[in-house]
Amino acid sequence: MFKRLFFVFRIAFAWGVAVMLFAALYSGIPIIGRFEAPAILLGFGTMALVIAGAFSHLHRVKLIAGRVDHDTLDNRQKRLVEIPFEAGEAFDLLDAAVRELPGIEQVDSARDSLQVRAKIARPRTYGEHPLRRWNPLLWFGQPRNQMLATVTPAGDSGRVTLICEPENPAWSDWFLVDDGTNYENAEAIVRAITRRVGERRRGEQASATQTAEEKELTEAKLHLLHAQVEPHFLYNTLASAQLLTRSDPARAEAMLGHLIQYLRRSLPNAEDDMSTLGMELERALAYLEILKIRMGDRLGVQVDVPQALRATPLPAMMLQTLVENAIKHGLEPRTGGGTVWIRARADDAGVAVTVADDGEGFNTKTSGTGIGLKNVRERLRLRYAGAANLSVVANFPAGVAATITVPAQAPSRSAAHG
Repeated sequence: MFKRLFFVFRIAFAWGVAVMLFAALYSGIPIIGRFEAPAILLGFGTMALVIAGAFSHLHRVKLIAGRVDHDTLDNRQKRLVEIPFEAGEAFDLLDAAVRELPGIEQVDSARDSLQVRAKIARPRTYGEHPLRRWNPLLWFGQPRNQMLATVTPAGDSGRVTLICEPENPAWSDWFLVDDGTNYENAEAIVRAITRRVGERRRGEQASATQTAEEKELTEAKLHLLHAQVEPHFLYNTLASAQLLTRSDPARAEAMLGHLIQYLRRSLPNAEDDMSTLGMELERALAYLEILKIRMGDRLGVQVDVPQALRATPLPAMMLQTLVENAIKHGLEPRTGGGTVWIRARADDAGVAVTVADDGEGFNTKTSGTGIGLKNVRERLRLRYAGAANLSVVANFPAGVAATITVPAQAPSRSAAHG
């Protein structure tokens, strides 16, 4: 109660001094100054309107803010807002929030200086009152407010300093009130910023959840692939071994040994879908050795993978997919067969693993669907978040070369999910 009375007293006192100065000047005017009644009536009328306007301001501020104190009654409002984005993103968010403010008339923003200025029309809070033009609290005031917002970089976040005030000099606060409009503007901008930050966070969480679900789905498909060794390959290998037991037992034994090695490496790992280049190479070579026994001289294999690179982390079954593609779509359709090369090199970009063949190459004779390569790209995206890639190009003079480039160190599971 004391704060309200003090506020009214402050406004009334300022206007009382102004009225007394006016009365003193009026009384000094020759002839007219002898008629005191008009000056007295004008003075009392002005003070009555001033006090009524001050109480109206108090009432509206109480409705808007729910309380009446120095901070809510002040015509000039200041806010400090922390935005959890870097300064450039924080500025874009602030600029968008300001432009949606009701009554906005003029916005000047400078991204380099991280500053936004705006002019805001002051609403007619109680409509067009017939005595509005006689309200002393509006005699010297501009019917607009203004806003200044500055973003200060603070590491990974941006700190916004927001100032909302009347378009009048500070001394006018002794005589004029803004009916709480600048408090409204400041709170509206803070709410808009908070809402936009919340929407951004919810979008990021939804994206992270979707990525995690995609990764889980891909891993589930991989486990299914592990559990389902290709029936035709397994059947053909066992049938070939059965025939060789009669004609060439030594080759049959070698084929069964390579099959056991291949199946052992193909068992799914329930903990993780990561393997190493060395382990994946052993699986691929076991597969190729089986095919060499079946295809004979039609299949050649050349391997150039330095021992130092064999510990490089590599997603399971990825090298196998490239080798199977080279055989099925490159060499098997070719009458004379061909050669499969497996190479690995390290450079600044990471470790590049290449599977090349001199088979059919890119043509319409093969019946591939592209699903295998699509799955490889999707797994690389989910596992490495853009730090790995797959490229498929024509090999010279014939065939195709597929290269997987991965970082030398495997990403953490949390980074992969993020």
